Order: sequence, then C-alpha cells, then structure tokens
Amino acid sequence: MPLTNLNKQQLTAATANFGHNLIIASAGTGKTSTIVGRIAYLLKKGVQPHEILLLTFTNKAAMQMIQRVAGFFGDEVASNIDAGTFHAVSYRWLKKNDTKVALKQPRELKTLFRSVHDRRNFSHIDAEVVPFGGNYLYDLYLFFQNTQLDADFESWICKTQEAHCPFAMIYADIVDEFEALKQQYGFLNFNDLLIKMRQLCQSKDLGYKEVLIDEYQDTNALQGALIDAMDTPSLFCVGDYDQSIYAFNGADISIIGSFADKFKDATIFTLNKNYRSTVAILSLANKAISYNKRIYEKKLEFTRTDTDAKAPILTIYDELFEQYRAVAVNIQNSTTNHDDIAVIFRNNASADGIEVSLKELNIACRRRGGISFFDSKEIKAILDIYMFLTNESDMMAFMHIFEHAKGIGNAMSKELYIALKTLGGGSVFLGLDAPNLSIINPFQNRQTNHQLGLFDDFLELGAAGRFATLGFSDQFLKNPILKHPKLTKEGAKFLYYFYNLQKVLKKIKQPKTIVLKIAKSELYGIIIDTLSTKRAQLKDGSIDSKLKSNAEEKIARKVLLLQELAKPYQEHERFLNAMILGSSDLTQGEGVHLLSVHASKGLEYKEVYIVDLMDGRFPNRKLMLKGGSIEEERRLFYVAITRAKDILYLSFAKYDKIKKATFVASQFLYEAGLIAMDGEYKKLMNASEE
Repeated sequence: MPLTNLNKQQLTAATANFGHNLIIASAGTGKTSTIVGRIAYLLKKGVQPHEILLLTFTNKAAMQMIQRVAGFFGDEVASNIDAGTFHAVSYRWLKKNDTKVALKQPRELKTLFRSVHDRRNFSHIDAEVVPFGGNYLYDLYLFFQNTQLDADFESWICKTQEAHCPFAMIYADIVDEFEALKQQYGFLNFNDLLIKMRQLCQSKDLGYKEVLIDEYQDTNALQGALIDAMDTPSLFCVGDYDQSIYAFNGADISIIGSFADKFKDATIFTLNKNYRSTVAILSLANKAISYNKRIYEKKLEFTRTDTDAKAPILTIYDELFEQYRAVAVNIQNSTTNHDDIAVIFRNNASADGIEVSLKELNIACRRRGGISFFDSKEIKAILDIYMFLTNESDMMAFMHIFEHAKGIGNAMSKELYIALKTLGGGSVFLGLDAPNLSIINPFQNRQTNHQLGLFDDFLELGAAGRFATLGFSDQFLKNPILKHPKLTKEGAKFLYYFYNLQKVLKKIKQPKTIVLKIAKSELYGIIIDTLSTKRAQLKDGSIDSKLKSNAEEKIARKVLLLQELAKPYQEHERFLNAMILGSSDLTQGEGVHLLSVHASKGLEYKEVYIVDLMDGRFPNRKLMLKGGSIEEERRLFYVAITRAKDILYLSFAKYDKIKKATFVASQFLYEAGLIAMDGEYKKLMNASEE
C-alpha cells in the first residue's frame, strides 16, 4: 500500500487530521509519494473518490499520481477522483453545468486583442513614453487578471505604470471592447475559466471533502480566490517556497507564506529528506538558498551516502562560445546516457550557442519549450483553413488565415469577416458565394472618439474595378467586399484564392484529401512563399535563395507528415480534435535536454550543466528591474542546482566577442562558496544597492 512506502515525515503528513494542512516539500523529498499516500489515507477513511479533488500545475503530473493510485486501488476508483490543472477541472465543471465554453488559446485571443488595439490612435496624447504595443498590453492585462481581484484596469495602470497614465483610459477601453467581442462570439481564455468557476463555486457546493493542491507556492491571486470559493472542509497543500519562480506570471509567494495566519487551525509539516542528489550537490544548494529569508524553517537533509560522489565543478572561460564548445565536448566524452543529461540556462539566448556546438559534434539534443510541429505556422495555417471550413463562426480561424495576406492586418481581417457575415445574412460562405448586392457598404461605421483614440478613417469606399486585371471571375468582382478602401491587390488576390478554395473543400469528406487540396492550393502557395521568404531574409533585408529553398523543403516535409497523420481519419471533427490536442510523440525527440530553469522545474537528471552564470544574465538584472527580485533569481539558481542527481557542472565566460561585452561572475557563485568573496563581489553588491 502507498502508506507503507513512506518515511516518517511523509507518513505523518499523509495521515494528518482533516483541516488545513500545509506540507513544505523541499526538492527531491518525495512529494508525489506523499500526495498519493494522502489519497490512499482518505480512501481508507471512507472518503469517496468523487469527493476528492487533486489540483496540479500540469495534467501530466495529475495523470502520473492517478496512475499510481490505480495501481493500488484499481482503475474504477482512480478514475472517479477529480484530478487535473485548475483550468482543466474548471473546464469540466463548466461544461457539466451547461456553461457555454468556446476555449481559445492565448495566441489566438492575442490576435483578437491586437485587432482592437490596432484601431486606436495615440498621437493626440502628449506623453513622455511610447504607448504599449498590442502584444505587451495583452500580456499585461492577463497579469492584471491573475493578480488583481478588485481593482479596475485603468486605475491599476496608473498605479503600476505611472508614465502610461495618460493612455490608461484608452487601454481600459481596448480591454472593454475586447471583452465585449469575446462575449459576443462566446470566446473564453484560461483566466475566464477560473473566473467563471469561482462564480459557480459561490453558488453551488461541488461536494468535495478534501482538495489537494500540488505546487502550492505557484498559485496566484485568482487561483487562491478560486480555492477560497470552493470552501472545502479540508485542504492539503504541498509546496516549497524556495521553488517559487513564477512571479512573472502572477504567482504570489505570500499565499504559501501566510497560510498559518489565514487558517487558525493550520498544521505545517516539513519534508526535507532528499533522495535525489549527492551530499555535495545538496550542500551547494543549501548554501546558495540560505541568503533568502526563511518563511518556514527547513533545510535539506542528506540520505545518499555515496563515498565516490563527484563534487560540483565550476569552470571559467575566456570567451562565451569557448564555454559552449567546451560543454559540448564534455558531453561528448561523458559516459552518461545523453537522455539523462541536461544543460540549464536562465536566458533562452544561451540555448542557441549550446545547440550549435552540440550539433557540430553530431550530438542529438532537444529544446524544451520550442515550437512544436502543431504550432508551426505552416501546419497551423492548414488546420485553421480546415477548422474554418467546418465552423464558419470561428472568427479567430479566419483572422489567423488572413495573417498571411499582405496588406491585411488583424483589424482589417476582423472587418472583412464581419462584412462577409453581413453580406451573407450571417454566413461568411454565403457572403463570398452569393452576397446580398443590395448592401452597398457592408463595413461597420466606426465611432469617432478622440478621448478613446477612435478615429473614423473610412472616408470613402474603394472601387472594385481596380482589381479588374487580376483575373477574378465576374461573379467575384461584383462582391461589395472588394470595396474595402484599404484592400490591396495582394490582399484581394488572397481573398479570391480563399473564395475558390472553400468552394472546392465543401465537396470533400475525407480529411486526407482536404489536407492535400489545401497544400496544393494557390492560397497555401502564397502562405509558403511568405513564410519561406521571411525565414530566408538576411540582416541587410536581402533574400538568400538557398535558405529560401531549404525553408520550402522543410515546409513540404511537414505537410507530408500531416497528410500521413490524416490517413486513418474518416471524420472532420475527430481529425481536427486529434490535431489540435497534438501528439507528444512528435515533439519529444531524443538526446541532451536544453532547458530554461523554468522548464526544468520538477525534472531531474544524472548530469547537469548550468551555463552563463554571469552577473546580468544570472541573476537577470533586466528582469529584476521589470518587477522581479534578487530573491526570485536566487530561487531559480536553487531550482537549477537541485535538478542534478550525481554530477553538476557550473560555468561562465568573461567575454562575448560578438557583442564585445565583458562579464563578471554571478553573485550566486560567491554566495555558494565557489568563488572567494573578493573586491569584485563587493562591487557587485554596491552596484545592486544603488
């Protein structure tokens, strides 16, 4: 049984009384075993499986824990335990309660947000700063949703981004228009799931007797409010404040820090027996993190007694790429299986040099967090065309398709979509095939409001005759959609090819044939040319023909793979669902792992390299200026160290010959005792205090 496999600390925590329990689980101390043990204890005490909720930060973590429960209690019991991420559980509950859920990925809704932002004009406002772009403002708004439960966006902007206060009213109106559009089309983002789930919890008892929460240190204000709204009689929260590294995403370390103050009956348990790393690696981790304030007293304890364990090694290089090449050579000469080696870095830019150096030695490697097969623009384009064919109300799919058209931005693609629906009496396809020609101007009149940055730039409609020489059919040339005053010849041609393709696709039933027809269409030909040209562009703006040819070949290979994936499917919906969910098998790869510190969280490797430990890179001073802290950077260093089981290499370079930049050692190397605290360290400390 799960409980018999636990050590004394784990067993005490797993069998705690019902109430509010917080388990501080340091790195490598068996938190998963403790959570599984707790579930076993609840079942033994008569709690029914459906009365248990397990909240994790990845669905993979939830699945692994439930599989372990199934190994002891059987699939039927385990499958009735409600488990998953905050978002996955919320999604299931909302669907169960007939809430309309049209979930969209952040990338998709960012496009919609930009379409609203791009209509605004800020030139009439005199300010010391340039207004935020659409992408950054969208990310800022998501952060606001995650961290602010009662404030309004306009006031929050003025409080946190004082220099942007002159634009705050426009920013807030962009958000209001964006939210209205989401409501109109039934779109939800991940934050909306939690907001609606919180509302559901406030009006309905979900029937849980205990909620277990993994990675509790990473919860943000919105997730914390959802937990409060559940008002469950018993909480079992597992986390480690020393591994709280997601402040940039709204994670609030004070939530775990204030647990004992918030719940007067709280019991705090500590797991500190590390089963993962050698004594030398843990000693380094303990020393490094000791410079952070202790929220709850703890210290990693050693359980491994290896007498031949290797001490962590720090290597200093004269030049940046000399460091990367040396790491690659070291990996080449290592006896460790490459699948059990990780190179960890603070900044993604570090990965490029490592990847190149490994590939020069023919060493396979995989980068965590890169663009997957299904997220590549060429595959997304085919799937967006396919999705719109099956659901013409999916405005986001339409907008993503027209992102590839020259001269048609996000705002204009939305205008074309709405105009086509108007011409087709609610149907975009009818708006293309059989438009209502009595509608002379299908474009919405824009309101003019200088205060909110809204200006009417539709002075007069264009004439469709300007496209008469492009070879369009007479029927298409009559379409009022061509009167859009900003529609260029390239944009009109893209729209015409889209018009022709959708007529062909509507007659086809087989997914593999649809993929083939899209891939061979004139529309997709434009998309391939646009993508390959962009990928072949040199710094001086010229196009390298060889690079372009290589890019086209890579796109063609991906398209062939998608056609192969389509072969087993007979129905549109099943094929699209499978493709949207993606396939982990296609993105895993093999070889050495290249990981940012954030991506390495929760993982472990026999041999670990932490590179670019220079001040400015790690800790990252730029991110600290944008709201980070030295404490969080130090926690990142601690997380990186504790990924290593047996062998740990640390390194930095003194000079970057490409950028002509000189570096000094990270302050963390001094604090960890790897470099003596000399005058250079004092300079670092004095500079950071200024």
